Amino acid sequence: MKKVRECAVFFLLTGILVFTGNSAFSQNDAEGSKDPSLFTRMPGYHIYRYDDLQFDQYEFKVSDNKTQIVQGHSLFIIYEPNDNIQAPSPLQIGHNYINAAKSVGGMLVYEFHDPGEDVVVKVVKNNMETWAYITANGNGSYSIHLIEKEAMKQDVVADASAMNKSIKESGKATLYGIYFDTGKADVKPESQAALKEIAKLLQSDAGLKLYVVGHTDNKGTLEANMKLSQDRAIAIVNTLVNNYSVAASRLKACGDGPTAPVASNDSEAGRSLNRRVELVKQ
Repeated sequence: MKKVRECAVFFLLTGILVFTGNSAFSQNDAEGSKDPSLFTRMPGYHIYRYDDLQFDQYEFKVSDNKTQIVQGHSLFIIYEPNDNIQAPSPLQIGHNYINAAKSVGGMLVYEFHDPGEDVVVKVVKNNMETWAYITANGNGSYSIHLIEKEAMKQDVVADASAMNKSIKESGKATLYGIYFDTGKADVKPESQAALKEIAKLLQSDAGLKLYVVGHTDNKGTLEANMKLSQDRAIAIVNTLVNNYSVAASRLKACGDGPTAPVASNDSEAGRSLNRRVELVKQ
């Protein structure tokens, strides 16, 4: 699976991966091998096998009866315990990686025990989506399939005329070109193109007033998503007022959280469609 372009290292302290220095990792490592950028290894282990492919795919289990194929930069690594350590249990290995992924904003996708400990985790960070399948068996060794998939950039942004047409026909326009980091409400600089078109839309119709409505997927609690969607809508309104000379009286921020999906939240593709901003005519 893939390496995220960010150093995120963890150590084993009461069940959490930690970094202990390269000297602890080099013993008997396969030639040319190294740990992925996102995760270090369990202490006292060496790399037995290392396959690095520029592009490949892997089919990850996401539920008892469903899988998802992910394509991108691929790593397959087998870790073996050194002779002088007492190998941790499969459960301890799996939960180390779950904790490590969550520490950088990732999530557990699936966990199963047959016969050892197998976990699938996902981390989306800095325009990179990393999937990792960790499988640990009873002899102390474990392996990682890791795929790094560069997150799709939204290149097509609705222009002012398209927004105007949509509002006249349906009372609203849906935008996917306004960006936020996961769980945050700061408008990212790459949102500029969409914000310019919103300002242009308002300039073209002096009587138009809009609700700026934030929407999320259903990951996390309802309360957190409702607050996040409201905070994001407020941030967009403030940016338009402060940076694009839009009168504050023409905009009102609203947050609908996950309550008005346009697609199923059962898949990442559906969740990405639900994470959106809508301009609704007042």
